[in-house]
Amino acid sequence: MAEFSLIETIRERCAVARDDVRLGIGDDGAVLAVPIGHELVVSTDTLVAGVHFPLQTAPFDIGWKALAVNLSDLAAMGANPAWATLALTLPSADAPWVEKFADGFAALAREHQLALVGGDTTRGPLSITITVFGFVPAGAAVTRAGAKAGDWICVTGTLGDAAAGLACVLACEDGADELIGRLNRPAPRIAAGLLLREVASAAIDISDGLLADLGHICARSGVGAEVCVDDLPMSEAFGEYADAPTRQRLQLAGGDDYELCFSVQPDRAPALLWDLAQSGCAATRIGQIVVGREIMLTDDSGAQIEMPLRGWEHFA
Repeated sequence: MAEFSLIETIRERCAVARDDVRLGIGDDGAVLAVPIGHELVVSTDTLVAGVHFPLQTAPFDIGWKALAVNLSDLAAMGANPAWATLALTLPSADAPWVEKFADGFAALAREHQLALVGGDTTRGPLSITITVFGFVPAGAAVTRAGAKAGDWICVTGTLGDAAAGLACVLACEDGADELIGRLNRPAPRIAAGLLLREVASAAIDISDGLLADLGHICARSGVGAEVCVDDLPMSEAFGEYADAPTRQRLQLAGGDDYELCFSVQPDRAPALLWDLAQSGCAATRIGQIVVGREIMLTDDSGAQIEMPLRGWEHFA
């Protein structure tokens, strides 16, 4: 498959029509229209084979996940997805692989009416770089700064499933389809993020592990946090998979959850949690923001817990 045939395959399989795309794939650049009264939220993530996904991952799942991890950033900021660009580096122009990859990308893109508007292809070790663009009403983006002492700390969904799924893949364990599914096809919490907008005081998506990402909120907001490890939400499959020490490690530092961690004022929290539950994406209170700079972990009895691992860092 020649390069331009590869590009045409991706264009055809990922086509989503939007009125705000004045000119899409096929020219030197895309021409796009941002709605009046809105701001543009932009985020980029790169996925590298063997680092961000196991080498044996199916191309459909790679296409899905490459877009999902970017959409998760938009969700954390309360943005509506609109457009994306894709830079795809391949060791060879493998037509069946590219078709399945594009189908995975397109399946998730169509769920959110997201249009692929440009990108690049080149030869080299397998990696995928996607930039996503979304809209928020002017001044309404949720950021990592803004958490205040006394705010509740909450997370959507359940934690630890994807990290457990990765462990199952690497160990070639059978019977863990639900956990592996959470690893390969995370669900970006776009609808939940829209509910957080103008209610949450701060938010972040959990990609590198709860402790690492909550730490970013604390750093940007100039606060500390207390988290009760016994309150961390888990799925039934995860509870059956791991013993207590393993559960703590994977939920706190495993990463790849792509859930939202957010802070909210106590008087606004019950209504927000109700709205999230009604939307089909329940959230759980796991702690509170405190004065200071550190994150302290406790159990149900209030006893402090030490956790040497804090999450994923590429150059650690």
